[in-house]
Amino acid sequence: MTNGCGVFRRVLGASLAVAAVLAAPGAAQAAGPADSPFDGAKFTPAGTIDKLVLKALRAKKITPASLCSDAVFFRRAHLDVTGTLPDPREVRDFLADRKPDKRVALIDRLLEREEFADYWAQRWGDLLRIKAEFPINLWPNGVQAYSRWVHAAVRENMPYDRFARVLLTSSGSNFRVPPVNFYRAIQGQEPSAIAAAVGLTFLGARIESWPPARREGMEAFFSRVAYKKTAEWKEEIVYLDPAATEPVRAVFPDGKPVRVPVGTDPREVFADWLIRPDNPWFARNAVNRVWAWLLGRGIVHEPDDFRPDNPPTHPELLDFLAKELVAAKYDLRHVYRLILTSNTYQQSPVPRSDSPQAEAMFACYPVRPLDAEVLVDALNWITGARSGYSSLIPEPYTFIPAYERTIALEDGSITSQFLEMFGRPSRDTGRYAERNRKPDKAQRLHLLNSSTFQDRIARSWRLQGLMRAAGKDHHRLINLVYVTILSRPPTAAERSTVEKQFKPQGKRGRNSNRDAVIDLTWALINTKEFLYRH
Repeated sequence: MTNGCGVFRRVLGASLAVAAVLAAPGAAQAAGPADSPFDGAKFTPAGTIDKLVLKALRAKKITPASLCSDAVFFRRAHLDVTGTLPDPREVRDFLADRKPDKRVALIDRLLEREEFADYWAQRWGDLLRIKAEFPINLWPNGVQAYSRWVHAAVRENMPYDRFARVLLTSSGSNFRVPPVNFYRAIQGQEPSAIAAAVGLTFLGARIESWPPARREGMEAFFSRVAYKKTAEWKEEIVYLDPAATEPVRAVFPDGKPVRVPVGTDPREVFADWLIRPDNPWFARNAVNRVWAWLLGRGIVHEPDDFRPDNPPTHPELLDFLAKELVAAKYDLRHVYRLILTSNTYQQSPVPRSDSPQAEAMFACYPVRPLDAEVLVDALNWITGARSGYSSLIPEPYTFIPAYERTIALEDGSITSQFLEMFGRPSRDTGRYAERNRKPDKAQRLHLLNSSTFQDRIARSWRLQGLMRAAGKDHHRLINLVYVTILSRPPTAAERSTVEKQFKPQGKRGRNSNRDAVIDLTWALINTKEFLYRH
């Protein structure tokens, strides 16, 4: 199984004739292109992002994909912005809306939802290594303080320059001063380990590969960071070592040396350099990371691997987004909105070019599996189930309320077999590649054969509600199931195939097609259309 735009050409049949799983092999046939639910209008540039992308595509003679359909966009935007499947009633309202600006209005609404803060705080938790147990060892009290501070920063849209400076310059108890946990959530307390974490997080650079003199020059900024325990269980103080009697001689990543006098915190000197508006490292890394989170790969890819021999695919685009972030006073939501409302983001997942560079050049929407946390929440929502999470080590024991969504799970140590199988990162390194984004046979077999999911489908109060709402109208029932699971109505070809599995309603009443609904649900959640972002 492969990832990327091209995969959609090969799996369209699986979605368009999904009921083939229910019937004999080969019984169903895929719909033709005219019946495709994925494509919309022709791609035309709608803003600077689109013009810059199209310019690069034309230089390489790559044709961009069409725009995606309204149904695809509605599902995609909900999953990418909030990590949450859309409500079926909202799907129907959106598809019926004829306002030309409805996609922009949708993005504005999603960026203000609480799920946006939940989901993106989780993304930052991966990067910042928020984890109670080995090898990070923040412990539950530290995790709670740190994760809630990050969540509040995302919810309140804290300017990114302030966010970074607070993390880099905080001192105090890791239980009482939440940003201090940036220094606690590092595997090592020596300057080299701290500098490597800072470089990865805020510069998108792996400084371990830098020449020794350059690397040591940056490490010097963190040579005065010290740690000490307290009488409270697992509490630790991060502070500036007061014993220093000599100035610190350091070198900024751009090669400029600096002498930090005694009594001045070298971390503050570094932070002031980092967030300067004319510093290209900071803003370029920030916007590239957001682009990668929304589109599956960075303009510089991987987004934490900035180096001279790994150039951006669209240099002008990267510079434009960085300038926009600075001009917006480091308002990251401004960057989200620019990307999400662009036609580049809104392209169909079905490519119109056979070029092997099409995906890397963003000539279509890159198809990739749902995050493990998003997938388990989606399955729970459809089946009406809940996932309980807990950790019996370390003390104090941690129990997560059953009503809490997996995307809001704060602690990287609290996991499950499902989350591990579907690629949730361990949060040990903070690297982008730590999340496994490659599907495998174990995942497919688990979903196809899991008695747990089969039982949840059979008992789903949500599906039972759909059957009650549809009554004896199986035409409406099929429509409700599709909109609930795939966020779109079935195509004519799908409906024709699926209806063959439903029986005329007679004396047995409205639920005589219960088995057909269960089978259809099971078939749909095993399609790539459900399991993938598209």
